[in-house]
Amino acid sequence: MTQSSIQRSARSSRPVLIGSIESYSGKSATVLGLALQMRSQGFDIAYAKPIGTCPSEGNDRLDEDVRFISKTLKLSKDRIRPTLFSLNESTIAQQLVAEKPVDPQALESALANQGEDILLIEGPGDLEEGTLFGLSLPDMAKMSEAAVILVARYHSALVVDKLLAAKKTLGNQLLGVVINDVPPELMDEALIPVKQYLERHDISVFGILPRAAIMRSVSVEALVHQLKAEVLNRPERIDQIMVEEISIGAMNANSALRYFNQANNMAVVTGGDRFDIQMAALESSTHCLVLTGRLSPRPDILERANDLEVPILSVDLDTLTTVGKIEQAFDQVRLHEPIKVECIGHLMEQHFDTQRLLNALGLSRAVAAS
Repeated sequence: MTQSSIQRSARSSRPVLIGSIESYSGKSATVLGLALQMRSQGFDIAYAKPIGTCPSEGNDRLDEDVRFISKTLKLSKDRIRPTLFSLNESTIAQQLVAEKPVDPQALESALANQGEDILLIEGPGDLEEGTLFGLSLPDMAKMSEAAVILVARYHSALVVDKLLAAKKTLGNQLLGVVINDVPPELMDEALIPVKQYLERHDISVFGILPRAAIMRSVSVEALVHQLKAEVLNRPERIDQIMVEEISIGAMNANSALRYFNQANNMAVVTGGDRFDIQMAALESSTHCLVLTGRLSPRPDILERANDLEVPILSVDLDTLTTVGKIEQAFDQVRLHEPIKVECIGHLMEQHFDTQRLLNALGLSRAVAAS
């Protein structure tokens, strides 16, 4: 009988801190993807998110990212570290008066090794977030003595500027970076010189992940919460249907149909009285209808939507406000759907050099007979 065992070339409990240079860069997805990759090689994983940024709707006050990741990875309680505080308007207001930084001993205790091979720490949204509490990413890295991996969303080659600045701030604690959300057509042509430049400046590039529409999508359920919408049909489906684009139905039906046919997996926002647009939307790649003005659709439209399993949401808002709120949901997209777990697992397997990271951490995997 054989079993996998873990050997360290240099025995150390040094944690890995995953941060980012701007919010919503894919930090949680990278944490989860890393955990899946390392677990597949037999490593015992623990997870920590010292600063909560995604408040729970439950009574246990557990951060929603912590809840989702720990549930997805099936982590036992001793492999989930406590969140020290939640970053919100209330805690910020208290801190402005009390000026009480986080106790370094509390952080040290929360991040102490409990027998796991690797502790993955999810850091703040950027290098500055948490400074008010003495718990910015550089603060956290220094107090925990963690190796830092930064996730950077690719907007242009100027990403190099921000990563060089981060290197100056973090010094040798910056182990390397992941460049995320790269348009597929730029994966080779644009990113090769970027990677080569960073490597020349002692910034290891562990992965370059292509843009995946599903990772930037939001569930209809998230739109319901964002819009405070009434669900008119198919409520059992709203947590399973993902929306990748938004379209506005404000033209005539013929023009709308041509317009809708150019989009994929979209949410269509239109007036509750625009029955022609609503029917046109249902004849295209529409995953959700959002009707403004709190008006009900005609019975035939509701019946057709039911047949196609397309949820219809009714909101007491004008079209401009509705679109703005949906765009905000896309800007603050979260990793809380199983389909995204499958996607990030595939992306990391194909585009992240896990072995290089393990080597940098001084970790190796061995198979021993027993």
